[in-house]
Amino acid sequence: MQISSRFTMAIHMFACIDTFKNQKMTSDFMAGSIGTNPVIIRKLLQKLKAAGLITVSRGTGGVEVTRPLEEITFLDIYKAVESVPEEALFHFHENPNPLCPVGRNIHHVLDDKLERVQAAMERELAAITLADVKRDTENRIAKE
Repeated sequence: MQISSRFTMAIHMFACIDTFKNQKMTSDFMAGSIGTNPVIIRKLLQKLKAAGLITVSRGTGGVEVTRPLEEITFLDIYKAVESVPEEALFHFHENPNPLCPVGRNIHHVLDDKLERVQAAMERELAAITLADVKRDTENRIAKE
């Protein structure tokens, strides 16, 4: 299982927005830091804006975080860029064979287990905030 890089790129973007808050923040700048195409950054900015996590000023390159970093969790970011509300982490194969005893029962066997795994992951994501990233980023930069 692998979550796409959109999640880590979005966290990287928040770290840039905070670290370089005294300079013009553009998609080109963030793309340079992340090592990706500015178009990808703009798409992520749109998702983060739609989720209410940032505001973007067109033309000026102004990106602002809408809440204190202590109030934005990894789960908020994950939901903004990786999934839609109520979307399951695990995609179940579409057509298990109802004539097979395993195929007929596999949903009953796995559904609650997969829901528990997803709930555990979401609890962990909810426990980490952007303030944690800010603190750790500042500590790492200070050691350089």
